[in-house]
Amino acid sequence: MDQAVASLPMKKQKSIFKELYFYVLLSIVLGILAGHFFPEFAVSMKPLGDAFIKIIKMMIGPIVFCAIVSGVCSMDNMRSAGRVAGKTIMCFIAFTIISLALGLIVANVYAPGAGMNVDPSTLDTAAIQGYVNSGHALTSVHAFLMNIIPDSLVSAFTSGDTLQVLMVSILFSISLFLLGDKGKPIAQGIQQASHVLFKMIGMIMYLAPFGAFGAMAFTVGKFGISSLSGLFQLMASFYATCIVFIVVVLGLTAKYCGFSIFKLMRYLKEEIFIALGTGSSESILPRAIEKMSKMGCSRSIVGLVMPTGYSFNLTGTAISLTMSALFIAQATNTEITFAHQLYLLLLMLLTSKGAAAVPGAAFVVLASTLESTGYIPVAGMVLILGIDRFMTEARVITNLIGNSVTTLLVAKWENGLDYQQAHAVLNGNGEGPSSPTPLGSGITSPSTTTPPLPSRSKSSFAAANPVVKKAVELR
Repeated sequence: MDQAVASLPMKKQKSIFKELYFYVLLSIVLGILAGHFFPEFAVSMKPLGDAFIKIIKMMIGPIVFCAIVSGVCSMDNMRSAGRVAGKTIMCFIAFTIISLALGLIVANVYAPGAGMNVDPSTLDTAAIQGYVNSGHALTSVHAFLMNIIPDSLVSAFTSGDTLQVLMVSILFSISLFLLGDKGKPIAQGIQQASHVLFKMIGMIMYLAPFGAFGAMAFTVGKFGISSLSGLFQLMASFYATCIVFIVVVLGLTAKYCGFSIFKLMRYLKEEIFIALGTGSSESILPRAIEKMSKMGCSRSIVGLVMPTGYSFNLTGTAISLTMSALFIAQATNTEITFAHQLYLLLLMLLTSKGAAAVPGAAFVVLASTLESTGYIPVAGMVLILGIDRFMTEARVITNLIGNSVTTLLVAKWENGLDYQQAHAVLNGNGEGPSSPTPLGSGITSPSTTTPPLPSRSKSSFAAANPVVKKAVELR
């Protein structure tokens, strides 16, 4: 296999001026400069970032729906879908616990809030009241579960609540699967619809530099770079913790799967730069789904893991939650015992799963969690309000890489990973199909055949993918 991959023709290096990530990075730099030297003008650029994120969010519901429905319908049977779902949930819980615990450990050792001696009663909480009110929906299991149920099938897609879209998608896909042959035309139609959706996303991505410029210019112009100095310790410790989690935890997991975490990050560089500029998970989810499929992961697995991961596997958000909570406790001289921290971890294991369901997700979840504990003052959130936007980039990037590695891990366990394709793409020898194949067209290892529909064969996949066809001929 290694000889076959090594023999694949090297991909012609594209000029950096033709790469999207170059213009996104340039826009970020220009946004920072504009925010610093022309703050009033920079703040007025906020609509650029808001418009880009809004148009991407417009696509999230249909793409998540198509991904999950195609993923479930492409499984051989419901037992296969249940097995993949079980392994996926196990990975989500494990990575969330590790990230929450890592945040607690670093916050205890580094103690970024120690010595601030802030009196919570002197803080003006008017600026955070909206987040606290939004967090009331997440303060109990009953409220959390009720919030998942949409008022109607249509409202699940119009409300912007990803959890509600997930619920409708899962119910629809299971019902469609149980229809058997009668449901195949509908499943094939949804697969074909994914072509149009990803074509739309490709067009929208040309607007990413404008969105990155607007979002970064507003952030720096509104809060100022100087606003970071007083809370630099929290910022530095949080970014360092995210780097440790990515390099060590996710790096070892990627190595177990047979890949380098650094090559994976290089492959996802455009998505990372877009996340850095916009600070939005929604802006990169559609591209992440497409790229993991092109890398060689079975589309049925990608369609199940990636969309659900952006609601239930937000590792970057989990790190920020525990670190921010302990920072507030330390800054306000609130005594917090080991038992309190253990309860905090278990509580955040639940509340973090609702992070994708509301605007200003991480801040809202933090508000609901602190309110539920009763011993960490919610008013202390005022201390981190100014820097929360600067922490968003690290959260989103960590979430992206975490969900990508989780997809690789589940694909490996399910023999749904084409190693020749993956190594070729990560080594820069190929990009896979030039345009996305329909969701559900499984990409499997050479020894495994997992067709999305009975009529789909492994040979037809090889014929449609020149990289794989060449590798098979060389073997």
